[in-house]
Amino acid sequence: MTSATNHRLAMQELRAQEKAARKAERERQKRVARDEAAERRRAARSGFANVANPRRSTLMTVLCSIFAIYCLFPFVYLLINATKSQADFTGTFGLWFGGEFNLWDNIVTVFTYQDGIFGRWFLNTILYVVVGAGGATLLAIMGGYALAKFRFPGRKAVFAVIIGSISVPGTALAVPQFLLFAQLGLTNTPWSMIIPSLISPFGLYLMWIFSEQAVPTELLEAARVDGASSWSVLRNVRLPMIRSSVTICLFLAIVRSFMVFEVNMTLTDGGPFNTTEMIAFRIYNTAFVSLKFGNAQAQAVVLFVIVALISVCQAYFTSKREVQM
Repeated sequence: MTSATNHRLAMQELRAQEKAARKAERERQKRVARDEAAERRRAARSGFANVANPRRSTLMTVLCSIFAIYCLFPFVYLLINATKSQADFTGTFGLWFGGEFNLWDNIVTVFTYQDGIFGRWFLNTILYVVVGAGGATLLAIMGGYALAKFRFPGRKAVFAVIIGSISVPGTALAVPQFLLFAQLGLTNTPWSMIIPSLISPFGLYLMWIFSEQAVPTELLEAARVDGASSWSVLRNVRLPMIRSSVTICLFLAIVRSFMVFEVNMTLTDGGPFNTTEMIAFRIYNTAFVSLKFGNAQAQAVVLFVIVALISVCQAYFTSKREVQM
């Protein structure tokens, strides 16, 4: 009798616990539903969308459309005017095609002008891109690592100088650079193109931030305890952890090297004997010195295609590497 009573009481207690658990679960689900509804209302009021509340903002759509048109307008103008002859360029509306479609003729002229001297300009550009962008990225990696992981006097002053140099436009440094290189006797030489391209304040700042955040100091200390040298730590520990940021830094340096103009104009003017004349500077001379606007537009199209291919390759290899990791 006592055993049956105890069994009955245990079953009642178990059912009561199950009932309380179901009630608690229902209350939890109600709280979650209320929180989600409150979040949707808050998102609706603030104008932002989330996964649970897909919502379009008309104002943001209009602003983004205006910004996209602003960014795409130069490319549309470039492509349209690259199809024109010299007469059509000066005699027709700039945002529409001329009487003849001369894009192919302009591109052929680009590669056949002066027995194919465009190839020389292209090789000059590639040479300075490889040396300048590669050297700037390497120096940024080593400098960012040192600034992030080593403590030394004047570290904050170096940080202030880097931030300040990022804020100064390149054109403001054209005259001081010319005077400095003139004193050193380096104007009109390849070195006056290479040395400025090795300096990348933004790349150094980028590597500094990534090294500070993405590379644990404890991991570096463990590698040193195991007997690794500073170079081994940099190559085998740090670089694999900041590979994506290195790719970004290299890509930005490559694009900056392709677009270099003021250094080419002020320090070398393309000399000696066209050994430092790059595509961007040649486009300017073709358009505003020789007044061959159609040919200059075609050169710009070729440069745009080259940079676009580099961008696509960079995006492809970066995404492929992230999938492998």
